[in-house]
Amino acid sequence: MSAATHWLATATAQSVLERDGNAFDAAVAAAFVLHVAEPHLNGPGGDLVAVFATAEDPAPRVLAGQGHAPRGATVEHLRAQGMDRVPGAGALAAAVPGAVDSWLWLLARHGTWEVADVLAYAAHYAERGFPVVPQLARTIAAVEGLFREHWTTSYALWMPGGKVPEPNGTLTNPAYAATLRRLAAAGGTTRTDRVEAARTAWTRGFVAEQAAEFAARPHRHSCGCDHAGVITAEDFADFVPATEPAVTAVFRGVTVAKAGLWSQGPVLLQTLGILDHVGDSRIDLSTGLGIHTVTEAMKLAMADREAYYGHLPPDRAASVLERLLDPAYAARRAALITDEASTRLRPGDIGITPFVPPLTVDGEDGEENAAATGGGTAGAGEPTVARNGETRGDTCHLDVVDRWGNIIAATPSGGWLQSSPAIPSLGFALGTRLQMTWLDPAAPSYLTPGRRPRTTLSPTLLLRDGQPVAALGTPGGDQQDQWQLLYLIRTLVHGLDPQEAIDAPAFHTTAVPSSFWPRTWTPAGLVVEERVGGEAVAELRRRGHAVTVSGPWTLGRLSTVTRDPATGELRAAANPRGAQGYAAGR
Repeated sequence: MSAATHWLATATAQSVLERDGNAFDAAVAAAFVLHVAEPHLNGPGGDLVAVFATAEDPAPRVLAGQGHAPRGATVEHLRAQGMDRVPGAGALAAAVPGAVDSWLWLLARHGTWEVADVLAYAAHYAERGFPVVPQLARTIAAVEGLFREHWTTSYALWMPGGKVPEPNGTLTNPAYAATLRRLAAAGGTTRTDRVEAARTAWTRGFVAEQAAEFAARPHRHSCGCDHAGVITAEDFADFVPATEPAVTAVFRGVTVAKAGLWSQGPVLLQTLGILDHVGDSRIDLSTGLGIHTVTEAMKLAMADREAYYGHLPPDRAASVLERLLDPAYAARRAALITDEASTRLRPGDIGITPFVPPLTVDGEDGEENAAATGGGTAGAGEPTVARNGETRGDTCHLDVVDRWGNIIAATPSGGWLQSSPAIPSLGFALGTRLQMTWLDPAAPSYLTPGRRPRTTLSPTLLLRDGQPVAALGTPGGDQQDQWQLLYLIRTLVHGLDPQEAIDAPAFHTTAVPSSFWPRTWTPAGLVVEERVGGEAVAELRRRGHAVTVSGPWTLGRLSTVTRDPATGELRAAANPRGAQGYAAGR
C-alpha cells in the first residue's frame, strides 16, 4: 500500500511495488517524483526525516536526512551582514542539502532496485512534463515580481515564455532531468557500487561544485538586501546520512515512534503524555471543550519545544528527553490546563534554564494572524509566500508498506522553488532550513556550523506488541504534530478508522513562535475548520481563544498506511483536501 500528498508519487510507489520492489525502493522513487511534482513544497536542495522498520528488524529507526549548518554559517557572519535573524529566503539560510544523499543511502542499504530504475520515474516527468497543481501556479504568481526583477534563473525555469503557468497545465524541468540522468550514469560494478557512485556525484562531484559556485553569487534575500551564500563544495562532502533509534512513548497501548529533539517529534509524545492525565470525555474533538483541552495541552508541549529542543550532544539530549517525557512531569503540566485559554508561553521546569525566544506578536486579530502564519485562509496547508520569496513553509509526505512487512513514513521538505534562486545547470534551489535557528547562544537551536537546525519535519510510526502497525504523517510546518495528534485521538481513543479520522474537521494553535521567518506568534491564536460548527466556535471564543474560522476542508494533509501483523492485511488512507493526495494498493 502507498499513500502520499500527490497522486504521481502514490502511483510511482505502487508501480515499484507491483514490479517486486520493496517499500524502500518504492519510497525512494516516489520521493524523487515529489521533487518534480511539488517543487513549491520540496526539492533536491532540501531535507527529509523518515521513520521506518524492516521486515527483519521491527525496531523503529529514524533516518536523519536533515543537513547541518555549513562551516561559514556563523552568527558572527550574519551579524556582520546586519542581520538579527536568519533570513527566510536566500542562500545564507541554506543548510547542507540532505534529502538526495539520504534517499540514496536508504536505497543502498535497504532497497533492491538499481539507481537508474528508481530515478527513471522522476526523470521522465521532469523531461516530458508534470501537471501544474493549482497551488503551484498560485505560489509562482506570488513571487512573479521577485523572479522577474532579481531571481532571473528562477524566472527562466518556472515561467516559460515569461508567464505564470496555468493551473492544470504542464511544466517541464529539463535541467533536473539531466541531473538525474547524470547521477544514474555514475557507474560501478555492483548495484551498491552504482548507488554509491551516484551519492559521490552528488556530495563530491558536479552537483556540489555547481551548487556552491552559484550560491556564492550575491542575490536577493528576504531581508530585502543582496548577499552571497556561504555553502561550499566541502560542506556537501561533510554531510553523512545517519540513522538512530526512534524516541517512543506508549499511548492507549500503542507505541508512538518519533525523531528526537533535533525535530519537533517529541512534541507529540509530550502532548499524549499530558492527555493521559485528562479524562477521555474532555478530549472529544467534536466539542468545544475537547478542542480547548487538546489545544491547551499542545501549547504546553510546544512551549517546551521552544525552550529545550535542538541538536544537542547525545548525553544531554537523552537527559532532556527523560525529563520531558517523565509521567510525573506530564501530570504537573496537565494540572496547568484550566477552563480558559492561556495567553502566555509557558515552558515547564525540568531543572534547566529554559530559553524564551523573542515574542513578536503577529498582527492585530486572529484572521490576520492566521493568514500571516499560513493557516486559516485559502490554501491553508500550503506555503504562504510574501515579498522577497519569504515562506512560512510546508512540505510533502509519503507512506509505504509492502507485503514483507517493510514500512516507512517519510516527510521530505525544503528546497522550495521560492527558497532561493534556481541553479540553472541543476534545475533546483537550495533550501532555507537555517531560518529555524536563533542567533542567541542561549537557544538550544543556536546557529552553529556542523549542527542540524531544529526541523519541523515529523513523521510517525505506530507499533503494537513490538510490531509496526502504521506509518503516517502530514505536511504543515508547526502544525504537523498537531494534526497527527487529532488523528491519534480519533483512532486510538474514539475508534474512528483511518480515513474517517483524516476526513474529520481539523484545527491547530498559532499560539507558539513560528519556526519560520520572521518567527512571530499569535497569543491565544486558534485556527479551526468551519465544519467544527458554530456552537463550538462560540464556546472557544468565550473561553478566550482568538479563533479564525477556516474553510470547511482546508487544514491538514494527512496520509497513512497500516498493517495487521496477525493477518498481513494492509490498508491505506489519504487526505481529500485539495483533491491531490492519494492512497493505493492491492
